[in-house]
Amino acid sequence: MNILHIITSAKKSDSQSLALGNAIVDEIQNAHPDAIVTTRNLSDERFPHIEQIHLTSFFTPVDQRTPELYEAASYSEKAVGELLEADIIVIDAPMYNFGIPSTLKAWIDHIVRQGITFTYEKGYPEGLLLNKKVYLAISSGGVYSEGPAKEFDFTEPYLRTVLGFIGLNDVTAFRAEGTAMPDLKEMALTNALQAVAKFKF
Repeated sequence: MNILHIITSAKKSDSQSLALGNAIVDEIQNAHPDAIVTTRNLSDERFPHIEQIHLTSFFTPVDQRTPELYEAASYSEKAVGELLEADIIVIDAPMYNFGIPSTLKAWIDHIVRQGITFTYEKGYPEGLLLNKKVYLAISSGGVYSEGPAKEFDFTEPYLRTVLGFIGLNDVTAFRAEGTAMPDLKEMALTNALQAVAKFKF
């Protein structure tokens, strides 16, 4: 079994999403001692935001790519390769301004590839990354999974949508919420870690 752990927090320490993501990976390893973990820290290994050269490289046949196009496509090829090899994907996703970190968005833009991770059948999109499990480790200063602020959550709904588009429909989210709220912050991560500990991986 192969686990791919995607780390996205800009924090080098005291990251709630990283602590939650690490706990998920640990529990999976406890349940599957033979699992091999590949860690990709997008804050340390940044994927470039999509530019013209990347789009050109994606739609240029491999045998027709120039050296520059090969280099431009290398980020996508590496990321997609890791996804294809993974049985389980753990994605840390701290909420920044109601959405995901730009580093994670850049990675997503390199993995959503027509003909590789999705295709169209009779005019309808069809995801190609099948039989894989995804866990989301989401942290947020407020509470967005329910209540009056739910409409501001563009983290979990977006991730479920874009991952489902490429075939990753089996998604479970764990959330450390209220990390900046005086009455909730002390237990925000603890409650999320307890939920992870109780889950059957």
